[in-house]
Order: sequence, then structure tokens, then C-alpha cells
Amino acid sequence: MKVRITKQELRKQKDSLARFRRYLPTLQLKKKQLQRQILKVHQQIDKVSHQEEDFRNQVIDWVDLFAQDNFIGKLLTIEAIKTKANNVAGVDLSEFDKVEFKQDDYSFFTTPLWIDSGIEAVKEMISYKAHLIVLHKQLDALKEELRVTNQRVNLFEKIKIPEAEENIRIIQIYLGERRTAAVVRGKIAKAKIEQKKVL
Repeated sequence: MKVRITKQELRKQKDSLARFRRYLPTLQLKKKQLQRQILKVHQQIDKVSHQEEDFRNQVIDWVDLFAQDNFIGKLLTIEAIKTKANNVAGVDLSEFDKVEFKQDDYSFFTTPLWIDSGIEAVKEMISYKAHLIVLHKQLDALKEELRVTNQRVNLFEKIKIPEAEENIRIIQIYLGERRTAAVVRGKIAKAKIEQKKVL
């Protein structure tokens, strides 16, 4: 973009530069907050994944029973995955709360003895899976916001601020040269007038 060489344009460029410099620290702060939150979510994913793995190891010996006649699949359905709204660095995030299940009644006489423990184990495994899904969605949203924020920081640091500084420099040089030229012309004109008076 070619810059106009006027005092008005100089004022406009100075205002823009001041605005860019004022806005940049806010963007840099947001970038740091997003990076911290992404690290936090990664840590939460690791923690929940380890909890899920530990629980799976606890039930692995009797998990084969779950497959028998699919008792639990007939008795248990997921009604909803409940989340809470949260806002981090301007990003709306859903935080895992709980999984709500619908459980059908069953006869204590016709179902296996392990069914209660099996239902609780399945509920816990599903809750871990749901929690991880919500955390991965948080991570995706935060990474996308960080990508956009990075672009804005780079735009200000590498393009907008240097461009405005260069435009100001060019305009000031040109206006300074014009002032100097005007002074020189004035002196020449004055000298000619003085010379004519002498003659």
C-alpha cells in the first residue's frame, strides 16, 4: 500500500501505531494464558487416562463376564453427558460434570450375582471415556484459538507495527525535506529582494 505524504496521514499512522502497541500486550497475554491452559488440559488428559487404565486393570479378570448374554447392554443406556460452561482466555469451554444413565429394573433371581458390580464398572468406564472426549474437545478449541491468536500477534509484531513505523519515518523525512526546501526558497527569495533593494 502506498502511503500518502501528508500531515493528516502522519497523524493517522501515529494513532495506528499507538493502537497496535496498546493491543499487542493483550494479545501476548492471551497467548500465554492459552498455552498454560493447553498444558493444563494435557495434564488432565494424562491423569484421566491413567485412572481409566488403572480401573481397567482392576476389572480385567472378571470383565469377560460382561459379554455373557450382554446383560448390561440390555439394562443400561446413556441418557446424557452433563457439562458445565467455563470461559478461559475468551474461549467458551465445556467442562465434564457427569454421565447420566438410565437403568432398567431387573430380577434379582434371574440375573447373575455380579450384575450390580458389573453395572457400576461399566458406568465408571463410560464416565472415563466421556471425560476424555470432553477434554479432547477443550484441547481442540484451545489449540484453534491459540492458532488465531498467534496469527494476530505475528501480524502486529511483524507487519502492522513495522509498517506503521516505516510509514511514519518516510512521511517525517519527506515533510522535513519540504520544510527545509521551503526555508531555503524563502531565504533565496529574501536574498533576491534584498539584492533588488541594493540595486
